[in-house]
Amino acid sequence: MTIEIKQFKKENLAVRIFTDETSAGKGSADFVAQHLNNAIQAKGYATLILATGASQFAFIEALKTLQVDWSKITVFHLDEYKGLPETHPASFRKYLKERILDIVKPFQVHYINGDAKDIDREIAGYEELLKAATVDVACIGIGENGHIAFNDPEVADFNDPALVKIVQLDDISRRQQLGEGWFSTLEEVPKEAISLTIPAIMRCKVISCMVPDKRKANAVYNTLNAEISTACPATILRRHPHTVLFLDKDSASQL
Repeated sequence: MTIEIKQFKKENLAVRIFTDETSAGKGSADFVAQHLNNAIQAKGYATLILATGASQFAFIEALKTLQVDWSKITVFHLDEYKGLPETHPASFRKYLKERILDIVKPFQVHYINGDAKDIDREIAGYEELLKAATVDVACIGIGENGHIAFNDPEVADFNDPALVKIVQLDDISRRQQLGEGWFSTLEEVPKEAISLTIPAIMRCKVISCMVPDKRKANAVYNTLNAEISTACPATILRRHPHTVLFLDKDSASQL
């Protein structure tokens, strides 16, 4: 049973707090499915962006059980490590294929090939696909350093002219990936990634931001209370017209 314990808004950003991660994931999945179905009903198809990482486990588990016509959905993904093959356990392409996309079988999936031989061409092509798309729903998280996608504070740009770019990963971001168990040592964690930029995220019609876990509590507090700036990139979500932040009691513990 999905149990929601509180709702409020901070500027434009809607916040929904649930008893636990499973309930927050179900709440987020219900929200995403509703907006995908609305888009399909209105125009016959929908476009979706999916994120990865431990924060998305409960959401993805719930989403793939819901009534959605995946044959009418095109999927993009949010970011990928530069130089990491798809066979690596930390590959975001591997994550999405195994956890949901090979199961629900969308109409089309556009993956970022992080180990493409010509990475500049890969990025240019992915950006052209994004420019041509109207994204109905983006599913994202917030990092321990306040990043959205891999837009860490040092590289985040609210006015970035690009939609996709190579970014440097900061130490907090790399340690988060290690702490979540994707790599055995910090040295193994790539120092670069290909990421959608903040303008690419902000141009999406609807954003679902799923952020469970106590280790995200400080980032959640800053997202809602800090000055809107790239010092905490997720603060920009307070300016998006239709974003919902899905929290559990642990991630909301500092509010």
